[in-house]
Amino acid sequence: MKRPGPLLTLLAGLLLGLFMLTLNATSGTKTASSSYSEASRSASPSASASAKRSAPASPTPTPSPTASESAVQNASYAGRTDDDTASVAVTIRDGRAVAYFCDGRYKEAWLRGPVADDGTLKLTAPNGAVLDGRLQQGTKIRGTVHDEGRKYAFTADKAVKPSGLWRATAKVRGAKIDGGWIVLPNGRQTGIVTRDGEAAAAPRIDPETGAVTVDGQQLTAQPVTP
Repeated sequence: MKRPGPLLTLLAGLLLGLFMLTLNATSGTKTASSSYSEASRSASPSASASAKRSAPASPTPTPSPTASESAVQNASYAGRTDDDTASVAVTIRDGRAVAYFCDGRYKEAWLRGPVADDGTLKLTAPNGAVLDGRLQQGTKIRGTVHDEGRKYAFTADKAVKPSGLWRATAKVRGAKIDGGWIVLPNGRQTGIVTRDGEAAAAPRIDPETGAVTVDGQQLTAQPVTP
C-alpha cells in the first residue's frame, strides 16, 4: 500500500484552511484589533462629555467701578441758612468745590476745597470762614458755615441754571468791582458788590444772561466753577 504523496497532503491543508475561514465569516467573529477600535470610538464621546462636565467653569470677573461711577457728580446747589439770615451756594466740578456765603448786606465769604468720594466737603476761605457739609443722595447739601465766631446751619438744594452761583469783576470809574450773587431755585437773589473792599447790597442780575448794571456800567456776571 502506498502512502499519500506530498501533493495530496498540501491539498488537504488548503481545504482545511478554506473551511476555517468560511466558519469565521459566517459566525461574525471579530478580531481583537477591530474590537478595541470600536470600543475606543464608542467610549470617546462619553469620556469627552464627562471631561467637559468635570472641568471647573472659569469664574466671571466682577467689573470694578470706574472713577466716573464712584466720583461725586458735577452739580450746583443753592439755599438758605436755617435762621434765614443768609444764602449759601456750592458748585462742584471734578472733585472740587467753590461756595459763596452771603447775607446780602455786608457779610460774605468765598470758600474752596476738595470733595471726598463720599460727598463730604470741608471748604475754607481767606478770611477764616469754614464750610462743613455733606451731600445727601445727590439732591441737596446739608452743613454749617462758621464765620466770624458764629455758626450758620444751612440746606442747599440742587440748582439748575439760571439758579446757582454768579460772579462779576471789573474796573468801574477807577474802582475795583467784585460782585457775587446767589440765585435760588425759586428766583430769590442774594448778593454783595464790593467797591475797593467796601461791601454793599448788589443790584439784581438777569439770571438768563448774567447782565447787571453797577454804578451805571453794564457788566456780565458768569456762572462760578472751581
